[in-house]
Amino acid sequence: MPRSIRHLLAAGLTLLAGLVIAQSEDRLPRESAYLGEIRRGPDGKLQVISEAPATDAAQPAAAAPLVVGPGQKVATVTEAARLARDGEVIEIRAGDYRGQSAVWTQNNLTIRGAGGRPVMLADGKSAEGKAIWVVRGGKVRIENIEFRGARVPSLNGAGIRFERGELTVSNCGFFDNEMGILTANNREQQLTVIDSEFGDAPRTQTDFHHLIYVGAIGKFTLRGSRFSNGYYGHLVKSRAAENHILYNMLVDGAGGKASYELEFPNGGVAYVIGNTIGQSAGTENPAIVAYGAEGPRWPENALYFAHNTLINDYHAGNFLNVRTDRMAADIEVWAINNLSVGRGDFFKPAQGRFEGNLTAPRADMLEIGGVPAKVPVLSPLRGAVRVPGSANGVSLFPTAAFRFPVGTQPARAGSALLPGAFQ
Repeated sequence: MPRSIRHLLAAGLTLLAGLVIAQSEDRLPRESAYLGEIRRGPDGKLQVISEAPATDAAQPAAAAPLVVGPGQKVATVTEAARLARDGEVIEIRAGDYRGQSAVWTQNNLTIRGAGGRPVMLADGKSAEGKAIWVVRGGKVRIENIEFRGARVPSLNGAGIRFERGELTVSNCGFFDNEMGILTANNREQQLTVIDSEFGDAPRTQTDFHHLIYVGAIGKFTLRGSRFSNGYYGHLVKSRAAENHILYNMLVDGAGGKASYELEFPNGGVAYVIGNTIGQSAGTENPAIVAYGAEGPRWPENALYFAHNTLINDYHAGNFLNVRTDRMAADIEVWAINNLSVGRGDFFKPAQGRFEGNLTAPRADMLEIGGVPAKVPVLSPLRGAVRVPGSANGVSLFPTAAFRFPVGTQPARAGSALLPGAFQ
């Protein structure tokens, strides 16, 4: 065969082989998805160990907080309140902030002290003639801030004036204010105060200066907080429709001259559980806890008063004063497993439950923060009361106890229960 023909045949065979290979490659199956590693299981059989596919999608980073303080881009609290946006976190650096009143109108706002507790000193100024801070946003949370010295011409200057929405105050301090916290009268409002301290009401009799004054709002919760050194006004006054007063220390102290330690002037539904409540020898009112003195405001009214320790340093008094002459005569009052220390009367309510309410000499009590609040472990009172049950689905047994100076700790309940706030 001539050489030229052989070359032509070779070239043709090469081209045909390439076409076959190309066609074969086109018919290859696509690469299978990765299902995981193949391993031999305990039974000796091969199995696929699945694995979640890796992803490079980055999670959105949380927005940086708005930092406030000397040397920061935003130097004053007043300016921060003007610049803040919904959903933002405001961090206020430690230090004294004089005359920096503010109005907060944003929703889903968190305002917190950072690097120590900043102190808001009124220094003669107020927001809208009402308070150091006015809050009327949506949901607002205030943490680790101190408020001092609020004074206004109407004599009810507050550390915080709460006018709209839902407000949570946690780990804060309120001292020397005409009102610590003062609320508006809006059924849609909710106030929660946790692990905070209130004290040192102004020494004037020109008006009633309450450490907390809750207006006719929907719900008020007070937990793990301490009140002392009132004067003329009350430690806690609430007109709320629903109240949960849990595991607090409301004790006026030796220098205090408060009126009531706890009052619900318009009734409402109140759960008062696991508190230590005490009036001083210089009290302005011999009753420690009062309910219904100004008549009803709400359609539902009941008081559930359980496992509280009540201390009276006055020469006489009433541990619980329910004004059935102002409320309906058949108002439901449950007073269960409370412990009274000192002289005074604990009257049985006209309707409800009254059981396990016992007394103890002051000398037999153990002190917590200088307050005779706790029964010794080997006290004959142990096992003298029964489990109190629940009301409207709310347990009347204290699942926690106040922890000095503020806060709570889990209650240590055994089979032999004690009356009062501490097990």
